[in-house]
Amino acid sequence: MSVVCRKFGDEYQAVGPARSGTRRERQRFVDKNGRCNVQHGNLGGESSRYLSDLFTTLVDLKWRWNLLIFLLTYTIAWLVMASMWWGIAYLRGDLHQPHDDAYSPCVANVYNFPSAFLFFIETEATIGYGHRYITERCPEGIVLFLFQSLLGSIVDAFLIGCMFIKMSQPKKRAETLMFSRAAVISQRDGKLCLMFRVGNLRNSHMVSAQIRCKLIKSRQTPEGEFLPLDQCELDVGFGTGADQLFLVSPLTICHEINSKSPFFCLSQRSLRSEQFEIVVILEGIVETTGMTCQARTSYTEDEVLWGHRFLPVMSLEDGFFRVDYSQFHATFEVPTPPYSVKEQEENLSLSSPLISPVDNNKTRREQVCSFDCIDITGEKNKLPVKLQKISSRKEDLPTIALKMSSSNAEKTCSTGDLLKIQEISPIFGDDKIQLNTLKINTKALTQSTSNLELQKKPSSMRTLEMKLEDNLPAKLRKMNSDRLS
Repeated sequence: MSVVCRKFGDEYQAVGPARSGTRRERQRFVDKNGRCNVQHGNLGGESSRYLSDLFTTLVDLKWRWNLLIFLLTYTIAWLVMASMWWGIAYLRGDLHQPHDDAYSPCVANVYNFPSAFLFFIETEATIGYGHRYITERCPEGIVLFLFQSLLGSIVDAFLIGCMFIKMSQPKKRAETLMFSRAAVISQRDGKLCLMFRVGNLRNSHMVSAQIRCKLIKSRQTPEGEFLPLDQCELDVGFGTGADQLFLVSPLTICHEINSKSPFFCLSQRSLRSEQFEIVVILEGIVETTGMTCQARTSYTEDEVLWGHRFLPVMSLEDGFFRVDYSQFHATFEVPTPPYSVKEQEENLSLSSPLISPVDNNKTRREQVCSFDCIDITGEKNKLPVKLQKISSRKEDLPTIALKMSSSNAEKTCSTGDLLKIQEISPIFGDDKIQLNTLKINTKALTQSTSNLELQKKPSSMRTLEMKLEDNLPAKLRKMNSDRLS
């Protein structure tokens, strides 16, 4: 494995322009112009597979090799066929005989190899000057003429077809598709995102344009297997349809960095030591030719700018929108947290529990108060309407008392609580007087009614008040008794 690491890992260290004087530039997996830096070697017997698909092999060759093969094929075919016509004339003795009415040659006016070559060219190109022609007394010449016509048609179809496909390839269409020189990382809609920009220089559109991103990075599995140049997909909106582009103006492609992103642990500091390459692939159908076009580029870690954003390039003119491509690659700095998304989520999760216990304690206290006040509300609902109106005036007294009693039971009364009790105690005294008045009025009302059940309710109210007074702290009971006396 050390050999693999040395071959792929060490050579894949420094990417793009060096950050320091000692850092060397490494070989890119995909160049900025989209060319893949991969060469196939040691094929052995597998090289014969290229001949089985000869047409594709010729199309994939470079232009200089295509032109060389084109010229050599026609030159050799012409020389071979001219030699065959010269051989027929030589075997028949037409080269040394005068071509007049007394002698009928196979091909009239063919005396040497140049004349035989000119006859073949006139026949192959269908020029037909009329000076050289085949006579009816040469059957071998007729057979050779048929063979020449068939072979010429095959060679023309093959070579001209290769040249046509080579010229009509949409590779040059990718030259008018632009990518920004650098990618940026900044916040968009409150989320940390990796962004880059694409543009189309032509007025003709790219139909069904789609963009994909691959992360190229060497890694080692937990089992110890080393994966050189491992490929990982970067989500640029596949689930939402954002990867389908309407590329009539420059667009900014966004990759949201979240828990599913390979850059989940990437921060501004770790970006300086990371080693990766982002390959961007833009595919679409050329509107004018209907052929599929693909444009590629790549971004290394040195070409990813943290805390930057692209400058706007669109402006509204008189009746149309104008794109300023001079600002296509320009960026400017924006405030961006230097932490990774993972660190931000961890900090948020650590700060949230500090607030939740206070809310939980408050909720439990409110629940205790609500449970203790069930009996009071039940007794109040049994009173007549007039008594309910009167008793509503003292509704706050049991609640405050229960809160103070529950805090005393929990032994959480502080000096501030005692001060609050002293401030509330005068109110308790006034409410106690009002409660005694309420008892007298209640007794008078119950005597004037024929309902016997109402006679029990004042006693239940007294019992409840006695319970409340028993639950009050000692200092509070003493203050209330002094107030009443």
